[in-house]
Amino acid sequence: MSSSPLSKKRRLSGSETKTGSHCSSSNSVRTELPYTPSNGMAKNGSDAEIDEGLYSRQLYVLGHEAMKRMQTSNVLISGLRGLGVEIAKNVILAGVKSVTLHDQGIAEWRDLSSQFYLREADLGKNRADVSQTRLAELNSYVPVVSYTGTLTNDYLNQFQAVVLTNSSLEEQQRVGEYCHSKNIKLIIADTRGLFGQLFCDFGEDMVVFDPNGEEPLSAMISMITKDSAGVVTCLDEARHGFESGDSVTFTEVQGMTDLNGCQPIEIKALGPYTFSICDTTSFSDYVRGGIVTQVKIPKKISFKSLSSSLTEPEFILTDFAKFDRPGQLHVGFQALHAFEKKNSRPPKPWNKADAEELVALAGEVNSSQTGSAKQEQLDEALIKKLASVSAGDLAPVNAFIGGLAAQEVMKACTGKFMPIMQWLYFDALECLPETEELMPTEEEAAPRNCRYDGQCAVFGTALQELLFKQRYFLVGAGAIGCELLKNFAMMGLAGGEGEIIVTDMDTIEKSNLNRQFLFRPWDVTKMKSDTAAAAVKHMNPSVRITGHQNRVGPETERVYDDDFFESLNGVANALDNVDARMYMDRRCVYYRKPLLESGTLGTKGNVQVVIPFVTESYSSSQDPPEKSIPICTLKNFPNAIEHTLQWARDEFEGLFKQPAENAMQYLTDPKFMERTLKLPGAQPLEVLEAVYKSLVTDCPRNWEECVTWARHHWQCQYSNNIRQLLHNFPPDQLTSSGAPFWSGPKRCPHPLEFDTSNELHMDYVMAGANLLAMSYGMPVSRDRANVVRILQELKVPTFTPKSGVKIHVSDQELQNSNASVGNSDDCRLEELKTLLPAAESASKFKLCAIEFEKDDDTNFHMDFIVAASNSRAENYDIAPADRHKSKLIAGKIIPAIATTTAAVVGLVCLELLKVVQKHKKLDSFKNGFMNLALPFFAYSEPIAAPKHKYYEIDWTLWDRFEVKGMQPRGEEMTLREFLDYFKNEHKLEITMLSQGVSMLYSFFMPAAKLKERLDLPMTEIVTKVSKKKLGKHVKALVFELCCNDETDEDVEVPYVRYTIR
Repeated sequence: MSSSPLSKKRRLSGSETKTGSHCSSSNSVRTELPYTPSNGMAKNGSDAEIDEGLYSRQLYVLGHEAMKRMQTSNVLISGLRGLGVEIAKNVILAGVKSVTLHDQGIAEWRDLSSQFYLREADLGKNRADVSQTRLAELNSYVPVVSYTGTLTNDYLNQFQAVVLTNSSLEEQQRVGEYCHSKNIKLIIADTRGLFGQLFCDFGEDMVVFDPNGEEPLSAMISMITKDSAGVVTCLDEARHGFESGDSVTFTEVQGMTDLNGCQPIEIKALGPYTFSICDTTSFSDYVRGGIVTQVKIPKKISFKSLSSSLTEPEFILTDFAKFDRPGQLHVGFQALHAFEKKNSRPPKPWNKADAEELVALAGEVNSSQTGSAKQEQLDEALIKKLASVSAGDLAPVNAFIGGLAAQEVMKACTGKFMPIMQWLYFDALECLPETEELMPTEEEAAPRNCRYDGQCAVFGTALQELLFKQRYFLVGAGAIGCELLKNFAMMGLAGGEGEIIVTDMDTIEKSNLNRQFLFRPWDVTKMKSDTAAAAVKHMNPSVRITGHQNRVGPETERVYDDDFFESLNGVANALDNVDARMYMDRRCVYYRKPLLESGTLGTKGNVQVVIPFVTESYSSSQDPPEKSIPICTLKNFPNAIEHTLQWARDEFEGLFKQPAENAMQYLTDPKFMERTLKLPGAQPLEVLEAVYKSLVTDCPRNWEECVTWARHHWQCQYSNNIRQLLHNFPPDQLTSSGAPFWSGPKRCPHPLEFDTSNELHMDYVMAGANLLAMSYGMPVSRDRANVVRILQELKVPTFTPKSGVKIHVSDQELQNSNASVGNSDDCRLEELKTLLPAAESASKFKLCAIEFEKDDDTNFHMDFIVAASNSRAENYDIAPADRHKSKLIAGKIIPAIATTTAAVVGLVCLELLKVVQKHKKLDSFKNGFMNLALPFFAYSEPIAAPKHKYYEIDWTLWDRFEVKGMQPRGEEMTLREFLDYFKNEHKLEITMLSQGVSMLYSFFMPAAKLKERLDLPMTEIVTKVSKKKLGKHVKALVFELCCNDETDEDVEVPYVRYTIR
């Protein structure tokens, strides 16, 4: 593991601090970073451009307008314990104008259980001052200052949003009243052990511009009636997705043109394909066509002040199974404030007298309520649990509430997404031991002046000892991986004899810095796993952690072998693709290890916990596959920008990647021709034509030829092919039923005329020529004027559409034509074999396949995609997409934001606490889904592992047959002995036996082959059939069985783990 790359950069000398110009107290400190960021990031300015390289993934969540509004917001965060630092971290990463950290308290031992920017050496120092230097490194665009004075009204005036954590009820009410009167947005956040509280007051005139953040829906129209409430029917290709109350507008309607460009109309949904609009009786008759598009209408929301909300609260439910909890906790938290005011301390952990006192105080608070806050009956057991754990400070709860609170800050600053109205309460009591007798005692939970005091106050020391010994495998060190590592470090996971192994084969990129908060600008290009491991060692030096750079998969099973997995206590996935998740899931099922699974998509997040012998596995249920775009839609009939962008991506692969790959394989691989000729349908001809083009007809000798090729290709795609399409299907073409051919989803195109003064046309030629040059190892050129000169001297052949050219209208037509390869294809194949240059001439070619890379703005990749897609969009009169949107769709970028990641990982780590304690009840565990934009939360107990049966034996995916390959006589079991074993021991007759994709035995196997195999050892049959040697790391093989029972009925049975070593 590398030494810390952060240690050198974190030296911030006291001489570089200065008083912030806007501060009313000399107790205000600001630190300038003593370096110029290597990635070119500059300091924030009032009208600074948005750095798309840094904020790209977040921009896809918030959008440019919301981001600009956020960049004008000054935010105050009061209280820099674990919750405060979590909120500050997320808000700074988000990119507000400035953040002021306020705290008058000093660092104590109990803070270290969740305050990841405090060290043991900081004990006794002001929390805000110490945290400021470390938080300032997160985003050089956001000035971060600390302030240790009092929060006077004058001081509050400079902020657009104020966050209070770790504050008394009196201070909350004082600040709350002032902020409400001055329209300063207020968020109050609090965590007490396993409990959390969040309150929002964004004033009486809060405007929400976009309540859900989803892309506006659109649909194609097939009919509009003339009626007092006109009914719009959409094409039945897909459901329209609109809801009653949505507003829409219309374009491209023929006939009833009164609707085109109209003011937004409110609709009423009538069904999946129909909705009603306004009175259309006075409009012209509808003829055909039209697109209806949803319009987001800004919505005004009024918030009550804190004092009003205390008596008449509105609650957001976080768990529908606990619908009565918010009201109880609303009283309970007020009782906690009363307890602290009376005793100048929180209730002692697990102290019965303090718990009784809190119950009594809760009774008094409840009796004094006059509004809807009054509870009919208090849940005394719940209030006692609140008292018992309220002195605790847990990193996962702070991560969850801190993620939510930071998202509310962003809503307050931007008007993007629906705010929490107005109270949210949360608890995770399922993390406590499953039986009362295992609850910690007061003595076990008492503070010991150690960094885990805040955690021990909730769980006692026994759990801490277990956490120290854990050996965990973390797969991925991206956004979720960084958050998991931070929580692991705070919790003390592997803080003793255990170990965290984190693997990630990626290097750090600039776009990662916006949410992968363990990385800094100077870490760009370093390995993620090593850098993350070094960063968390700073947070908690006692954590034992090792970084690997391996991809998980069959190719690394020599590293992550039986010994490795058997030594683990569990696995946490932090992956970004389903295939890797499913692979790790299979490994965890095989080795019977718990798996913590999570994922995010913008403001949406989910958590799944997989427990051996208790729950189903990750792979037990799957999302439906993504809907693919029909090939004929892409080739000839696009109707949406998504179609033209996918077409452009296919162009990129088909011009600059696949031909070079195939050509180099042809030149260097003797078996390439043999393999190619075995491909189905027209593929052999397509591949060899492309190789011939790459090596002969399209092979450029200089830059001028690259430009010529790009210009000719533009002519072919945007003029000639369109003219041929219109020759086959003229604009007035009718179908066999008499309907216009160019209607519904088919948009009638028009050819383009090339113009050197058209930026888009020139962008295409510049990008295409440079990419071709790169693929042939030639130098690139950015001299646009030179390219214009070359183009002006270029003669482009005139094109005449041909008769007899077949253009397929549907994918079925295309498949049928591919199935019938004619004699002319065979003749051309034979001709190509003679025309292609000999493989011996390989040395004169320097072809290089270009891998698409969306995040490098200098490599011409996105230049080509944007120009190719928007030119095709112009052909078909489709609205173009800017570079930002094009990158999202063509690059298949997953929108991401730090707030969702923090909240999701908080929930993951709460499940980890249950796993480490070996909870066994299914209802102790929680799978979770959230959408912070709405906001919406849903928890459910995991689905139990489905049960199967043979004879009277129940089994699940966690069960298997254990068979020892080595017999007592010292020889390995033969196939005959294996079959007999199952017949005698389990009364099962094996009808088929396989290992991976290799069939080892079947009842219909030829007699000679069966006779040959029956007396061979099992491993010998495996190596013979699979043609692969068994590695020395392989201790056991997995066999799949098909069996009949004694009644000759087919029965489903578990797999076999066949031990060979």
